Amino acid sequence: MDEPAEIGRRVQCLRTERGLTQRQLAEPSYTSAYISTLESGKVRPSETALRFLAERLGTSYEELATGRPAHLATELRLALTDAQQMLASGAADEAAVRYRRLLTDAEHLDLAPEQAEALLGLGDCALETGELGNAGRHFETAERLLSGEPLPRRARAIRGRAISHLLAGELRYACYLLESTIDELGASGLADPEALVLLYAAVIGPYIDMGAHARAAHAAELALALAPQVNDPALVAGMHRQVARTFLAEGRTADADASLAKAQAIYQQLRLNTDLAHCHWMRGYVQAQNGELDAAERQLRTARDMLAAKRAALYTAQVEVELADVLRRLGRHDEATGLLSALLELGDRHGAVHAGGAHRLLGMIAEEQGDTESAEEHYVLSLGLLERSGATGDLADLCRLLGDLLRRTGRTEAALDAYRTGLGHRAAPGTTTLGPAPATPSFAGVSKRLGS
Repeated sequence: MDEPAEIGRRVQCLRTERGLTQRQLAEPSYTSAYISTLESGKVRPSETALRFLAERLGTSYEELATGRPAHLATELRLALTDAQQMLASGAADEAAVRYRRLLTDAEHLDLAPEQAEALLGLGDCALETGELGNAGRHFETAERLLSGEPLPRRARAIRGRAISHLLAGELRYACYLLESTIDELGASGLADPEALVLLYAAVIGPYIDMGAHARAAHAAELALALAPQVNDPALVAGMHRQVARTFLAEGRTADADASLAKAQAIYQQLRLNTDLAHCHWMRGYVQAQNGELDAAERQLRTARDMLAAKRAALYTAQVEVELADVLRRLGRHDEATGLLSALLELGDRHGAVHAGGAHRLLGMIAEEQGDTESAEEHYVLSLGLLERSGATGDLADLCRLLGDLLRRTGRTEAALDAYRTGLGHRAAPGTTTLGPAPATPSFAGVSKRLGS
């Protein structure tokens, strides 16, 4: 809202244009003296008063309070919706151009909520293209713009920051951001279902990567319990996709595939190509776990092609790690090595977890081909990358591989050191290094669902 003097001049100008006296404008709810005081800028009108005056003057509350025609804000919000659809079904680079233009428009009109929405869109675009530093900055700026808003309105920005850190290999900090926000939502009495589903779905991935499978399963259970209260179908689909990860961790591959099928059906209806690609990716992973390697290869190649077409470089690289593992298990070592080597040539830009995974697979391929020296070199490089990221489950498995290799080559003491390192990285069931898990929200619907 503008200063009282600006609002007063605007009211006086519009009243004069319409040929109304102060008494005619004021009645029946106010007095001519109040209108005189308001027009002189000596009083700040309430929202109720401005809405009454706007109706009497044939204008909008927004135009009277800010001087901006209401249609400009509406047109900007429509354009932001179009940009969101472009990101969902087109190239992230093109959507980013649209979001940047809309951010400039929102800044010119001094519309903070629309600025924040444009920044959130730019953050999502940067995540897809692998520009994690830019993504984090966009989400942080959006969160600052929304600092005066209730916490549920800031949940998407916080989730974006957490995903940026997660993809950069900073698992513990990603967990901290998500867990602390979940706890704050519960403590504040603002435990909004959509915000909680968004946060619980996001925390499943880092929990699993850190070996905290019990926490991941609990987060999935809570997300599923809250899902009936969520109206956003894309959010529900994303939740099903993440819940599938907990089913996989528990060995429930049929349940995982069923969750992915639900997500896939929603994404197909909404034409959300990136998320649909993620479903192909996860279904390929499920099939690989079941030993259905040919089917897994088809799903993973579909996912990679869809993501590559959108120039989603970060996610494309992650799928290629999974695809390389399937190719290795099919005995197609040269193809697998080519994929992994190309990924590593890009440096560490795709995150320590996935670079570490690439070195781990190259070590396994080298070992299967009898090149123990090269295998050991890749395992050690992978160990350094994974230690930096805190991917506890992957670290424990890698230390076992390295220990087995050292033992077979007669270096018993070094093998024991590797095994001890792996045991040190095994997390106790349901724990992280972050202390107690977030409190369960006190929704009646959640308690009923969990108790049934």
